[in-house]
Amino acid sequence: MGVRVLIADDHKIVREGLRALIEKNEKMEVVAEAETGLDAVRLARKLQPDVVIMDLGMPQMNGIEATREIAAGNQKIKVIALSMHSDKRFVLQMLKAGASGYLLKDSAFEELITAIKTVTSNQSYLSPKVTDVVLKEYLQTVSRGDATAFSVLTHREREVLQMLAEGKSTKEIAASLNVSVKTVETHRQQIMDKLKIRSVAELTKYAIREGLTSLEP
Repeated sequence: MGVRVLIADDHKIVREGLRALIEKNEKMEVVAEAETGLDAVRLARKLQPDVVIMDLGMPQMNGIEATREIAAGNQKIKVIALSMHSDKRFVLQMLKAGASGYLLKDSAFEELITAIKTVTSNQSYLSPKVTDVVLKEYLQTVSRGDATAFSVLTHREREVLQMLAEGKSTKEIAASLNVSVKTVETHRQQIMDKLKIRSVAELTKYAIREGLTSLEP
């Protein structure tokens, strides 16, 4: 049986390009595509692929949270992050979430097959452009225990924050999470208290900076 791959990216043209590249390899097959983070988690649980190619800027649930959910459900599934961001904060958060690899989009087509083969051999793969800075910063960050959105906020608070940053109303968030409006308002207040931020605009900036959402078109 070949390597079974799930592609998670909200841009159809990117998914099609990745599928075409992967399916040129006789030992690999694309079992499904996901255009939201929630779909990626759902399909990963249902299909149990060997590898998930995960975009960071996913709607509904960002790639970092989706990776965390997938890794928590089955550590045998290898996640390779696919991003236009080489910023160490994004890379480190993906690694902490459980990703086994990190590729930059401008080099993904040349490196993707190599990355898939590497992670399925239980090794990690990082694009050469980010390797040195990531390893150095990762060791320093672990030793310092820096506070981030992923250490300060709960999983539900991060979900609410992402949706707020994406412009969803309190009612829309409540409906999406299947909770009451009052519960969402409580979460929002707790988020603001923990982060010492008092406006949605500042919360949005914070969410983007922390990699919770990219707000890409």
